[in-house]
Amino acid sequence: MPVFTRPRSDTPATARRRHSRTFAVGAAAALAITAVVAAPALAAHPIVSLPGSNFEIDEDANLKVDDVGWDDWASVDENRQEDAPTGKDDDSFGQGSKEDTAVPSVVSGSIPPNKSDLLNFGTYLEESVAGDFLHLFWHRVQEPTGTTNMDFEFNQSDVISSNGVTPERTDGDLLIRYDLSQGGTNPQLFLSTWSGDAVSGNWVDQGSLSASGDATGSINTSAIPAAESDGLGDVSPRTFGEATVDFSAIVGSDECISFGSAYLKSRSSDSFTSALKDFIAPADVDLTNCAKVIIHKETIPDGDTTSFDYTTVFDTQDDGTNPSFSLSDGGTQEYDNVFFGTDLSVTESAPPTGWALTAIDCSASVGVTPSDVDTATGTVTFDLDDADDVLECTYTNTLQTGALLIEKTRKHAADGPGDHAHAGVAFAVTGGDLVDPINVQTGADGTVCVPNLIISSVVGDYTVTETVPEGYVVTSDNPQTATVTQSADCSEAENPATVTFTNMPLTDITVSVDSQVDGGTASTIDCTPLDPAGDDASTDADGDGSLTLSDLQPGTYVCEVVVDP
Repeated sequence: MPVFTRPRSDTPATARRRHSRTFAVGAAAALAITAVVAAPALAAHPIVSLPGSNFEIDEDANLKVDDVGWDDWASVDENRQEDAPTGKDDDSFGQGSKEDTAVPSVVSGSIPPNKSDLLNFGTYLEESVAGDFLHLFWHRVQEPTGTTNMDFEFNQSDVISSNGVTPERTDGDLLIRYDLSQGGTNPQLFLSTWSGDAVSGNWVDQGSLSASGDATGSINTSAIPAAESDGLGDVSPRTFGEATVDFSAIVGSDECISFGSAYLKSRSSDSFTSALKDFIAPADVDLTNCAKVIIHKETIPDGDTTSFDYTTVFDTQDDGTNPSFSLSDGGTQEYDNVFFGTDLSVTESAPPTGWALTAIDCSASVGVTPSDVDTATGTVTFDLDDADDVLECTYTNTLQTGALLIEKTRKHAADGPGDHAHAGVAFAVTGGDLVDPINVQTGADGTVCVPNLIISSVVGDYTVTETVPEGYVVTSDNPQTATVTQSADCSEAENPATVTFTNMPLTDITVSVDSQVDGGTASTIDCTPLDPAGDDASTDADGDGSLTLSDLQPGTYVCEVVVDP
């Protein structure tokens, strides 16, 4: 069984006032904080409240707020449970059931006037800078003629025991004993924890909370009118009691503790081994000192396997202080045991080369509004102070992309000297991370933009290949290599990667001879430069012939024709 000592550390997430008291309790999940307050002002009304608490425990117990800036039962939203109606159908324990009975026997029947016939009980948890304080009240029909005491039991399990009413007990369940002698006005509070060891005693006495200064309580010595009883009706003297327990001192801050139900019962004397009598069936409570943090990872494009690193500023039960983790696309990191605290944070480390953090979406959070979401630094800052708090954020990283601008010019005599835009020319872009080529065609201005290419520092360079139009020759390199850097589009201001291709139009030259008299002359044609085959041309037997030079780029060509009579 773990032993909890408080505090765990004085980090910003968990700094609390120190206690030397140690209690043995079981581990579970998480203590719902229903109020967050500053240090209370001094009360003018007589109270016996614990130092650091902002809740009025009045010397003469009541439910109304007597001092400005304080809380009492009438000003908070506590968990309240009513007893079954007084009479033959009232819930009670029977067959000699005692506190140490593992599964007490549940019966029904009237509660004698010398016992505590219970009416209501309530619980409320307060969080302050001094720690967590659990407030309790009980309300009974009449002051009994003998000594009776009340016990508040807090259970971790939500599984109902074989009696069909009370939960199964597990190691670390708590029993807060409210002992009050007959006619007494000064209750003494004690703590026991469930061990499940029937040989040495299922409930293990952890000592006096009152003596250690970890609890205080009082009962009403005066009647409480219905108008001031917060719905309890007229309350007779000595039929209402309240108490505060330093919950942080009990459960410590080394483990997440969760209690899901609470119920109140009465004992027939101040002896712990006395038989139980009346009880109020368990009420659902949510007492926990931990909340959740959930981080999701998304990438653009989807399915990328790159890993992104995260650091934190918070404490968890399993991972201790400031756990770190890594996520890739579609991954989730969930901590369901983050201790309450302020100025907690999650930070994505500097992304890997070629990646940028483009969005942090925390709209799925429950009960938590981040005080700061800084995409530039990758940090979300938040507070956790309630068991229902979930800080849930999705970090989206986008692989940096650039643009490739292809420029295409040509010579065209009809348009004048110089270079002119060449429209309708086809290009194929390959390389990088491309599985299939990107096929594009130049527009009227002789250019075409290829956007959204992953930068070359991540996937390597790209290759641009022109499909040369008929009648032209490329006078620049084909293909060409392009190194794409970060650029959103192909505007001049963005400075995209640019490749330029120049085409030259081609000309065919044909020189021919035609002897007017068949066979009358024989001719040879010799051009400089020679035709592609490197041969001269001669006439055939009838004296006719020609020489054609194809695919000639602009230039000066000289042909010599010799006619031999």
